Amino acid sequence: MSLSEQEEQRRKSREEIIDLGIDPYPSDTFNVNTYTDEIKNNFDEKKKNYKDVVLAGRLMSRRIMGSASFAEIQDSKGKIQIYVRRDDICDGDDKTLYNTIFKKKLDLGDIIGISGFVFKTQMGEISIHVKELKVLSKSVRPLPVVKETTDEEGEAKKHDQFSNQEMKYRRRYIDLIVNPESRDIFVKRSLIVNEIRNILNENNFLEVETPILQPIYGGASARPFKTYHNTLDIPLYLRIANELYLKRLIVGGFDGVFEFAKDFRNEGMSRFHNPEFTQCEFYVAYKDYIWMMDFIEEMFTRIVKKINDNSTKLICGDNKIDFGKKWKRYTMYEAIEKFTGIDVSEMDENDLRKLCKDIKVKTDKTMGRGKLIDEIFGEKCEPNLIQPTYITDYPIEMSPLAKKHRSKDGLVERFELICNGKEICNAFSEINDPLDQRKRFEEQVKLGNKGDDEAMVLDEDYLSALEYGMPPTAGIGIGIDRLTMLLTNSESIQDVLFFPQMKPENS
Repeated sequence: MSLSEQEEQRRKSREEIIDLGIDPYPSDTFNVNTYTDEIKNNFDEKKKNYKDVVLAGRLMSRRIMGSASFAEIQDSKGKIQIYVRRDDICDGDDKTLYNTIFKKKLDLGDIIGISGFVFKTQMGEISIHVKELKVLSKSVRPLPVVKETTDEEGEAKKHDQFSNQEMKYRRRYIDLIVNPESRDIFVKRSLIVNEIRNILNENNFLEVETPILQPIYGGASARPFKTYHNTLDIPLYLRIANELYLKRLIVGGFDGVFEFAKDFRNEGMSRFHNPEFTQCEFYVAYKDYIWMMDFIEEMFTRIVKKINDNSTKLICGDNKIDFGKKWKRYTMYEAIEKFTGIDVSEMDENDLRKLCKDIKVKTDKTMGRGKLIDEIFGEKCEPNLIQPTYITDYPIEMSPLAKKHRSKDGLVERFELICNGKEICNAFSEINDPLDQRKRFEEQVKLGNKGDDEAMVLDEDYLSALEYGMPPTAGIGIGIDRLTMLLTNSESIQDVLFFPQMKPENS
């Protein structure tokens, strides 16, 4: 392995620390009793609280000044300045810990543990006066050094950032160390997931787990990943959705179930699509899609306020979005007519193909009537829907798992939430008529035979479950990755995944 000059020097320092009788990777517990944000938010100079603090963190900068030095350490909550004096951390005449270890053998990126008391410097900066210092982990590879300066207007400017997007995704651990804004995105993602879970728990939903490896993939129109089980001697598929298993549990007698599920779709990749993604799906008996629209509006407004200092307003790119206003609702046909001026409700497949050609919407021969309408909507309507908007009442051909509309022939009771030009969630009044569901599956099989490799397959066991009787049910799938993108103003799905799928790196 070829090493840089810095890497060679760090390895040499590691050995010299060991030769001095100090283990640079000690095994014993280091008991932290506070964090940087707690100190900065709560320190009171008059009360002189925080007299005995213990922190651990990564050394991020250092200013050596003879027998005393200033440095900065970073823990999981942020950064804080530390003041290190030789005579405070060294015993008697042995000054090795300061003169040799701290000044010469430690490097930026090393992890240290400190104890001491909090004070304010003459410049007014909250700092820790170090009384004890311990090496916890010696880094042998240098971090990118991010420098910060202040311009004439007093604005902070960062230089030499670890900003190459591809490298950030491949080396997320470096990104998290040197870019606090990336860390904040994932903290907010956790808050979003926890708040959804809190709301569902408050409403007496049961959190469950369903199979990831499935003998028959279903619950969505998508191409699966396929594998093989040697012992059972059968092909298996990574799930594309968990819908059909969750609805089996409604048949089994649960009134409300939910799951945060990793789903997998063997499709194209873009800044909105990753082959592995997270959904929260939940189903509730004796409710319909109208109830679900009201429930989701309340849920999302609460989530936005939770992560946004109690405000319903946020910025997404160039757009200002307000979740506090009453959300607009359009039927699928109304939306297409609004943005194209054309009523497609009575058009057959041939008419739709001609229209797509006229308005320059790409199609292929495998697309049926439903897919053609979906392409028109996606191309001509979706990008214009910036504020939270419900699109409802989809053509039956587009929705093989949604219940027929109670009053409109040829439509189903379905909605999607579109915000900032992208779908965030998809919901139905679920089919509970087993004969209707069988017919819809059979129509999907015909589309598959026609060449549509995203058509659904027929699941006899699921049909058998419906034949025992499923109560009227509302169900929804929420794209956690896209919701996080929206609420953290992130441009790409890779920004909200710790470890997005990437092409192999060239050697």
